[in-house]
Amino acid sequence: MKISHLLSAVSLLPIFAVPAMPGIVQPAAAGTPAGCTLRIHVDGLRNSNGNLGSVLFTSADGWPDDTKKAFRVGPAPIPPGTRKATAVWENLPPGNYGVAVIHDENSNARLDKNFLGIPKEGFGFANNPHVGWGPAPFKDALVQVGCPETGITIHMLYK
Repeated sequence: MKISHLLSAVSLLPIFAVPAMPGIVQPAAAGTPAGCTLRIHVDGLRNSNGNLGSVLFTSADGWPDDTKKAFRVGPAPIPPGTRKATAVWENLPPGNYGVAVIHDENSNARLDKNFLGIPKEGFGFANNPHVGWGPAPFKDALVQVGCPETGITIHMLYK
């Protein structure tokens, strides 16, 4: 299932491109063996409706709104009766990834918002940075993925 506009409503103010961050290691180039796994554990869901959407970005270009520029985009199931879920991304090249998630309660492949632009569904970012009027900066949501496996926990936010 294609996830488009996954995090567009997280931004309550216009988003400006974040300049490339010096010293950020990008995922390995094509031809380099991929085999790393990233497990994104998410807790704090308000219910088990819908699914968990996740995006991985390799640069600030498009972060987090433009899923066409994301490295990986996709849903993960939420086990019935639970308030947590796990998205698993396999066969990743080692490197740094910006990670964002949404609780897509109605499974419409987008983050719904109210008439004021405030998200009606949950969202979160790797490293659980403080989120004010817009999404977390790319550099604050970076995760270094190594082989064989990297695990992170994101606490879902509801505004």
